[in-house]
Amino acid sequence: MFNEPLDIKIPDGKIIFHEGFFSLEESHRLMQSLIKTIDWTQDEVIVYGKRHKIPRLNAWYGDEGKVMKYSGLSLEPKTWTKELLEIKSKIEEASGTKFNSCLLNYYRDGKDGMGWHQDNEKELGINPIIASVTFGETRPFQLKHISNKELKKVDIPLSNGSLLTMAGETQHYWKHQIPKTTKTLESRINLTFRQIL
Repeated sequence: MFNEPLDIKIPDGKIIFHEGFFSLEESHRLMQSLIKTIDWTQDEVIVYGKRHKIPRLNAWYGDEGKVMKYSGLSLEPKTWTKELLEIKSKIEEASGTKFNSCLLNYYRDGKDGMGWHQDNEKELGINPIIASVTFGETRPFQLKHISNKELKKVDIPLSNGSLLTMAGETQHYWKHQIPKTTKTLESRINLTFRQIL
């Protein structure tokens, strides 16, 4: 049985956090399986005219035809695996939301991260619901309001087996990131389930 979900109060957005949504045993089993069975790649993005390898491994899975476009990339979905469907079913039941795609990020150590961004691609619709699952090392998930500089940065430690859901107008008003660190960290896999229109 997982902990009760926590409604994290932020203006102009909606965030719900379930710590321990997956048990430690489930989390360990699923993470080890994902490391082995997912077709991981290290994509390149173009920033100011120069190609850079993104600082993490990633993969895009989903229903046929649900293409994801961001940072100049166009990702064709790979076919759902047994483990991804298991995870998807559990979070759909808990959230009451159906998802048709999933972006996976594999942070091998503290040198891997993701900079400030919004999940506001047009394929996601106006107010997308995004469910984020973490397996492995705890990493800080940081949010900052785009226009209201008086609001403090929000820092949520995403722990092993946790589920964080972003909904409402969050993607319009908030950016988020997983910062890099020089600390010695174990690996972490994050799955963000989405509904591509």
